[in-house]
Amino acid sequence: MNRELFLRWSFFFTGLLVLAFGISLTIKGKDLGIGPWDVFHYGLFKQLGLTIGTWSIIAGFVILFVTGIGTKSFPKVGAFINMLLIGIFIDLFNYVLPDPQSLLAQSIVFAIGIVVIAYGIGLYVSADLGAGPRDSLMLLVVEKTGWKVQWVRNGMEIIVFFFGWLLGGPVGIGTVIIALGLGSIVGFSLPQSKKLLQFFLMRQMTKRDNPLAS
Repeated sequence: MNRELFLRWSFFFTGLLVLAFGISLTIKGKDLGIGPWDVFHYGLFKQLGLTIGTWSIIAGFVILFVTGIGTKSFPKVGAFINMLLIGIFIDLFNYVLPDPQSLLAQSIVFAIGIVVIAYGIGLYVSADLGAGPRDSLMLLVVEKTGWKVQWVRNGMEIIVFFFGWLLGGPVGIGTVIIALGLGSIVGFSLPQSKKLLQFFLMRQMTKRDNPLAS
C-alpha cells in the first residue's frame, strides 16, 4: 500500500475512534445536555429502542441516500466507513465507560468530551478521505442554494435539535455549548491535525529519499 495513503487512512480511523470516544463522554454527562445530532439519536433510542450508535448509523445511511440522489453520484467510501464506525464505536464506548455519579464529575467528563470531539474531527477531516454523511449533506445544500456554510450548518443543527427534543432527548446548557462552541475548538484542532499529518508525510518522504536518515 502507498505509504502516504496508509498515513491518511491511519489519521482517518484514529480520528473516527477519537470522535466517537468524545461523543460517548458527552453522553455520559448527558444531564448537562448533549450535541444536537446526539439529542436526535438519543431521542430515537429512547422512543424506539435499538442503540444510540445504531440510530447514528441509520440516520447516516438515510442522509447518504438523500445526498447521493441530490448529487447524482455515489458517496465516497470514506463516508460509508465514517457512518458505520462512528456508530459502532459510540456503542462500544457507551458500554465500557462508567457513568459519572456527581454533577461535578459529569461536568468534567462533558468538558473533556467536547475537546476530544474537536480533535477527532480534526484528525479525520485532515486525512481528506471523504466527509461524513452530515457534512456531505451540508455541502450539498450549500452548493444547491448558495447559502453560507454557517447558516446551513446552524439550520441543520436547529432542525435535528428540535426533533430530538420532541423525542425526549437530553437537552441542556451543554447542547448550547456544543452547538456554539465546538466549531471554535475545531478551528484550532484542524490546522494542528493537518500540520501533524504533513510532518509525518515529510518525514516519510525524507526516509524514502535518504534511507540512512534517522
